[in-house]
Amino acid sequence: MKDKRYSKSTLPQKICAACGRPFAWRKKWARDWENVKTCSERCKGDLRRKAD
Repeated sequence: MKDKRYSKSTLPQKICAACGRPFAWRKKWARDWENVKTCSERCKGDLRRKAD
């Protein structure tokens, strides 16, 4: 079994602009972490609907 190199508590976190919940860094966001504002696609859609 492989050892984890990190623990989730050491990953950077942000607060979702749509729902207000904290969310942690994900590998798929590595290149664009500064621009990530929402925790999920659903929240991204909710944020767009609020803007209208």
